[in-house]
Amino acid sequence: MKTLNLSPLDPEFVQNPYAAYAQTRLDGPVLYWKDYGMLAAFDAATVQSVLRDRRFGREVPADQRQPVPAHLADFDAVDRHSMLELEPPSHTRLRGLVLRAFTSRRIASLAPDIASIAAELLAAIPQGSFDLIPTFCTQLPVRIIARLLGVPEDMWPDLLRWSNAMVAIYQAGRTRAVEDAANAAAADFSAFLRGYVEVRRKDPRDDLITQLIAAEEDGEKLSTDALIGTCILLLNAGHEATVHALGNGVACLLTHQVPRDLLGPDTIAATVEEILRFDPPLHVFERFAYEDVDLNGVTVEKGQKIALVLGAAGRDPALYPDPDRFDPTRPMKPHAAFGGGLHFCVGAPLARLEMQIGLRALFDHAPRLRLTEPPRYANSYHFHKLERLMVEI
Repeated sequence: MKTLNLSPLDPEFVQNPYAAYAQTRLDGPVLYWKDYGMLAAFDAATVQSVLRDRRFGREVPADQRQPVPAHLADFDAVDRHSMLELEPPSHTRLRGLVLRAFTSRRIASLAPDIASIAAELLAAIPQGSFDLIPTFCTQLPVRIIARLLGVPEDMWPDLLRWSNAMVAIYQAGRTRAVEDAANAAAADFSAFLRGYVEVRRKDPRDDLITQLIAAEEDGEKLSTDALIGTCILLLNAGHEATVHALGNGVACLLTHQVPRDLLGPDTIAATVEEILRFDPPLHVFERFAYEDVDLNGVTVEKGQKIALVLGAAGRDPALYPDPDRFDPTRPMKPHAAFGGGLHFCVGAPLARLEMQIGLRALFDHAPRLRLTEPPRYANSYHFHKLERLMVEI
């Protein structure tokens, strides 16, 4: 098996990881990524098959669990109840509860809310050059997920601050300062929700927090800690990737000068899928092997970790002809931007709807929208997000 020497912090890689992925795929499909300290898969077939293979999972094997450092105790109290880090039966129970609130009818009913928040944000857009990420891309998803969960919408700046601090712990090159900030955010977020759950207990509404409280009270083995952990996961995961998918999407559309008829009511869905294939907001999912598994001649030993490089899978020429060409008219094929298998993103229908409505609203409002400087990506791998997106209407 070949070894890959490639720093995810390398500035050239941060700005364009796809050239490195193409080269690496020729040496694969599975390599040992030295800088990540684990095996990694870069081709679509391997990535998509491992996502669906029950011999792999997210939960840390029992014999690999380490004592939690004291400075991460509050973060761990949230993380250990996260659906993302669990396997059946715990995962099945939590996911089932959450899916009750993420019905297709419930998501579709949010369309007017998405449109009205988008219109409000666009009406406040400044003249001249401005950064679209905080002005539009960030606020739209965070306010919608707050509304869906039943958290006060005017708290979105706090939710955003806590979320940003917590997810930074998953980025390459994390430091003790990053860990301390994540732990403090987890403590503050949990304290707020613990109090807010009591408010909702006395004043039930038609929202996800109320539904989770009902599940807790019905004895469905949902503890208050699990309730809080689930709410934090949904608030964080429910907007973080969508913010960056919107930003990457606008940059894509402007850089490639996509005709406006590809943002019409009948074409926007295909355009959004092409954005998610071409430049997804999350580039790596990790899995543990729960037994020895052969992957195209490479043995992944029980307990070993493998990085599934979603960003590389979306540019695999074996699945997508001419993969480096952005083409919303190409025949649609499945991509891995939302993961797959048991852990397929529960919020995928909401993210898609937010992108479809948000992008159409933006370009309807600003048909002459243009870049005022080249888009620049942040050094935040395995997230692939823009540092800023300077535009003018």
